[in-house]
Amino acid sequence: MQIPIITKGFSKIYTEGQFTVNAVSDVDLQLDEGEVVGLFGPSGSGKTTLLSMLGCILRPSGGSFELYGNNVVFQDDRKLTELRKKYISFIFQGFNLFPALTAFENVMLVLKLKGIEGNPAEQRAIELLSAVGLQDRIHFLPRDLSGGQKQRVAIARALAADAPLILADEPTGNLDFVNGRKVMEVLNDLAKKQNRCVIVATHDNRIEDVFDRIIYMEDGRVIREKRREG
Repeated sequence: MQIPIITKGFSKIYTEGQFTVNAVSDVDLQLDEGEVVGLFGPSGSGKTTLLSMLGCILRPSGGSFELYGNNVVFQDDRKLTELRKKYISFIFQGFNLFPALTAFENVMLVLKLKGIEGNPAEQRAIELLSAVGLQDRIHFLPRDLSGGQKQRVAIARALAADAPLILADEPTGNLDFVNGRKVMEVLNDLAKKQNRCVIVATHDNRIEDVFDRIIYMEDGRVIREKRREG
């Protein structure tokens, strides 16, 4: 079994004039296949910065980082792009949907990029949109969807990428309780049945019980961890 993520002394420092901001400081993590992990903390605690570093979007200022056995820290931009494409799927807080494409077409685009086309792609797109409760909105453009519905399209599109590591930034922030739980159930199902690793940065205390492990952050540091009992 490959270990999805191992970090040691993982840090991110920003310098603005005479000021230095330790956005993430000395984070040691090991995240495993089949695990659903929550990053909790107040705004400015460093959880989104950490998520971006784990997603190979931000480069760390210090420490080591292995992604499925690949040493990430010293890779060039081309190699980082390859690693993201092979291993990582993102669910962004800002949706990042293509405005001229319907919900169905947004998901189909990802499937096409993976080489899945025709009837299998169409069936898969419908299946994914139905899984997040949008079976009656598949042909709607983003402008005709609510914020919560757009978030669910973004989640379906991320799942279409079929990556072993899913990184989500506030995926339930725009959703009501019922649909938020539905989304987390889909992510949990993927983790447990397909050995994906799912990491969610969130403020949403309503979903604390769905995580296998919760990592609490404050001022860029991990202050404690809690594992689900049983």
